[in-house]
Amino acid sequence: MTPQQFTAIVKARQREIHDCIHRILPVKIGRIAKNHYDDNFRRGGFVDNGFHPWPITRRQQSGNGTKAQYGPLQSEHPVLSRSINYVPGDAQVTVGTTVPYAAVHNRGATITSHPRVTPEMRKFAWAQFFKNGGKSAPGGSPAGFWKGLALTKKEKLTITSHIPQRKFLGPSQELSEKVSQTVEDEIKNIINS
Repeated sequence: MTPQQFTAIVKARQREIHDCIHRILPVKIGRIAKNHYDDNFRRGGFVDNGFHPWPITRRQQSGNGTKAQYGPLQSEHPVLSRSINYVPGDAQVTVGTTVPYAAVHNRGATITSHPRVTPEMRKFAWAQFFKNGGKSAPGGSPAGFWKGLALTKKEKLTITSHIPQRKFLGPSQELSEKVSQTVEDEIKNIINS
C-alpha cells in the first residue's frame, strides 16, 4: 500500500475513526483499566514492570480469627476494591475511586491525631486491662499499656500511625501496553474493513 492509498483510505474512513476515538475507545480503555486495577486487588499488589506485592498487615501476621485470611486492602466488605470505576468522555476516560481514604492507601501516609481522654475511654482502658490479665500480666504485656492509658493525667493524647503504601491505582507499563494494543487493533480494524 502506498502512502497515497493509505491517505485515501483514512479520508474515506474519517468519520469511523472519529467515532472510534471519541466514543468507542474511551469505553474500551476504561474497561481495560478497571479490569487491570481490579486484578491488582485480586493479586494483592500492583502490576507495573512486574508484580509488586503489598506489605502484609498486622492482622495477617497475627493469624487469629477469620479476618486474618483476607489480604491487605481486602476484607469481608470490599468497599475500596469495588469502588474503582471509570467515566468515559469525549476522546478521554477518567479512572478512579471516590472512597475518601483511597489516596492514603495508594500513596501511604503518616497520620497524627489528638483524641481527648474521656471518662468512657478510661473505663474502656480498665476493661481491657483486666481482659489482658490485669495484675497477673507479665511486664510489657498489653495490660500495662491499658493501665497506663487508664491512669494517664493527660487530657489529650498524641497518636501517630504509619500506613504503608499499598499502591493499587496509577500508571503501569503493562496497562499502557494493553491500551496501546487496543487502540492499534481498533484503528487497524477500521482501515482494513
